[in-house]
Amino acid sequence: MHSVPEECSVKESPDNRRNFLKKIWGVFGIVAGAESIAALAGFFKPGKKLLTDNTPKFIVAGNVKDFQLNSVFPFRSGKFYLVRLDDGGFMAISLKCTHLGCSVIWNEAKKEFICPCHASSFNTFGEVMKAPAPRALDVFHVIIEEGKVKVDVSKVIRRNGFDKTLVTYA
Repeated sequence: MHSVPEECSVKESPDNRRNFLKKIWGVFGIVAGAESIAALAGFFKPGKKLLTDNTPKFIVAGNVKDFQLNSVFPFRSGKFYLVRLDDGGFMAISLKCTHLGCSVIWNEAKKEFICPCHASSFNTFGEVMKAPAPRALDVFHVIIEEGKVKVDVSKVIRRNGFDKTLVTYA
């Protein structure tokens, strides 16, 4: 049998292993502590700046003549539907459901807005037809200048039902 000289054999002492594990756990502890501090600092750091100056932000929807009576046009980038009522008035109805904020979809066949999340439905004016939505869809202010329909998307108008004053006429 062949024997290995004692000076060539590597013997690990329990102290070396223990010290190595202490160092590894120490590094993990420091990393976890740094992550905790970063997460805590995130709560105190301000997030997105809110529009506090109430500066209107208009989206030009198009010319008045481009919208047929009794029709609905989606403006996904502006997060609203432009509704041209049968009497010629315009309403900009938010596409956000008042129940949990899902995006409503216009169903042309049924002439209603439907929330795909919980099946709430709303009529052309944005009024609740079927719960669980607690109130009518929000709207945005519409103005008509020089034959152009413009929607101010800087401020959402909360409402409980249809209000004729929120309809804009050319």
